[in-house]
Amino acid sequence: MKAVRFHAYGGVDVLRVDDVARPVPGPGQVLVEVRAAGIQPGEVMIREGARHGRWPATFPSGQGSDLAGVVVQAGPEVRGFAVGDEVLGFTHDRASHAEYVAVDDVRLTPRPTGLPWDVAGSLYVAGTTAYATVFTVDPGPADTVVVSGAAGGVGSLAVQLARRRGATVIGLASAPNHAWLSGHGVIPVAYGDGVADRIRQAADGKVDAFIDTVGAGYVDLAVELGVRPERIDTIRDWPAAARVGARTAGEGAAACAVVVGELARLAARGELEVTIARTYPLERVRDAFRELERGHTHGKIVLRP
Repeated sequence: MKAVRFHAYGGVDVLRVDDVARPVPGPGQVLVEVRAAGIQPGEVMIREGARHGRWPATFPSGQGSDLAGVVVQAGPEVRGFAVGDEVLGFTHDRASHAEYVAVDDVRLTPRPTGLPWDVAGSLYVAGTTAYATVFTVDPGPADTVVVSGAAGGVGSLAVQLARRRGATVIGLASAPNHAWLSGHGVIPVAYGDGVADRIRQAADGKVDAFIDTVGAGYVDLAVELGVRPERIDTIRDWPAAARVGARTAGEGAAACAVVVGELARLAARGELEVTIARTYPLERVRDAFRELERGHTHGKIVLRP
């Protein structure tokens, strides 16, 4: 089968599509023929070696957590799935950017009827991260919550989940994304110089919670706005969180098939919009990451093996 690999840390040019042996599912695993697999900013940091201390790579290293596809083989002791089932979920083995992947059955959930493959294959990391951030800052109808990177893969889901709780949501994003935010009941605010004053004006001076999906000083901005540290959550700036006592709940805090399944059902019913920015064939994985690394993508970029 074809699978994305890198044999050393580096930029996009270290990515290769190699011919590798098709995996054999072990006990409690199924083999999934992948139809769609999302890509993530975290994969860039791992591939560049920037997260070696936390998530070291063993070479040659594969890539990918998110996946959706069809079960083509079941190992012994599998429960709940059979050959022919359409599924979505995740792997912790850095292996979903491939034509086939062996996945533990507990990390899969059925694909709801009508859920597009591209959406199903990009729900896990962004969806569970957004879920965790919203759960952690716990916004309610009386609260105003600010989300940085509000039009990105995680931010665009976090603003919707916070709105579902009845909160007033302010989304920080560039001007081209303001119409999308407004259309989803979010108050758009431009980031950059003067953002604190713009947020105060939009919030009538009161900000109760802050979700940071970007880093770059937003934890300190939340403190400046008067948000209590326990209601600040960042998925990027761990040093700042440690310094001020903010939270760092992300993907790992909600990494389970139950959460993925609930998000999939919301998306299938049209109650959660998962924007697909662009899709690429597996062979163009370098182009996919070049687009991702430009940092201005609205929604998810997906590989189609």
